[in-house]
Amino acid sequence: MDWTIWLEWVLKGFVLCLILLTGFAYLTLYERRALAKIQVRIGPNRAGPQGLLQPIADAVKLIFKEELTPGKVYKTIFILAPVLTVVPSLIIAAVIPLGPSFTMFGREITLYIADLNVGILYIASIASIAIYGIVLAGWASNNKYAMLGGIRSSAQMISYELSLGLCLVIAILLGNSMNMNEIVDAQRGMWFAVIQPAGALVFLIVTLAEVNRAPFDMPEAEQELTAGYHAEYSGMKFALFFMAEYQKMIVISMIAATLFFGGYREFWFLEGTIFSVDRFWFLGPIYLFLKVVVLLFFMIWIRATWPRIRYDRLMAFGWKVLLPLALVLAFITAAGILLEAEFNNPLFFWSIPVLSIISLLVAVAFIERDLRRKSHGRV
Repeated sequence: MDWTIWLEWVLKGFVLCLILLTGFAYLTLYERRALAKIQVRIGPNRAGPQGLLQPIADAVKLIFKEELTPGKVYKTIFILAPVLTVVPSLIIAAVIPLGPSFTMFGREITLYIADLNVGILYIASIASIAIYGIVLAGWASNNKYAMLGGIRSSAQMISYELSLGLCLVIAILLGNSMNMNEIVDAQRGMWFAVIQPAGALVFLIVTLAEVNRAPFDMPEAEQELTAGYHAEYSGMKFALFFMAEYQKMIVISMIAATLFFGGYREFWFLEGTIFSVDRFWFLGPIYLFLKVVVLLFFMIWIRATWPRIRYDRLMAFGWKVLLPLALVLAFITAAGILLEAEFNNPLFFWSIPVLSIISLLVAVAFIERDLRRKSHGRV
């Protein structure tokens, strides 16, 4: 193997980590400014022009903050747990294509680190590892609130991981591949979010639960668990948990954009125009960045407008609504593709969005009926 390949991997890995770390810093500012706009406030505007240096001020504060380690914690695991949470949030992005390949100095440069033929399987595996850091942090803290936060987090992950897996199956069926690059290429003619809108929506809801974002932030519910699994952490160790959460938001938005919103590709109706990434490769990262910004705003908007739901309802929502709905959507997608191939009739394929929207409306009707019964005190 040529040594330049190793050099290319190292450089691309370094650049990707730099992008994610910078993205984490400025995502906090983006969230605070967006929340301020929604709540009719000004938001951070003191550190630098328009508050642009606020993330740096926050970083300096956390670096110089006193590190407290409670006396009765399991020290080794207590220190390792934040690292176990951060590392998966970085390496999971290795298989996400940021743009098409281009030629530089006679060498083809690809805008991804690894082109795995089982890229989706890699993402599902790494996403499952991240939970260990949270559970171990809760256990090692030797604190009942932290332990409850860790247990809640693992229960929540198990409940929503099944629905997430079925949403990944939908993308695999539509792309006829588990390779992320091939899934992006399969969306040249039409985004998967148009073919399977309900599947894309379920994926976005489930990922909110996977990254413990509001209204699914039960593992760190302040009013019940006094910050949950990171109650005993301070200084840089707390900053690592903070960093992991925001990096996971960025990465999960990149995955959602890749699986359902065309990845780095332009809108399907711009194919062949001067706005196509086939004409100018540098448009690819720009399109992906814009899609990630929009998806991140969706997460922030949800946090600003939806209250935290009760824990029993969170579990019921995962098992009784999202899991059956994801199963039905995967079945509709598979049946539509199979019947189209069998009878060579595109009508079967285009029945997928219609039937998936009907399934979503049925699920919403069941939720509405259930909430109405609860509000009348009959359950």
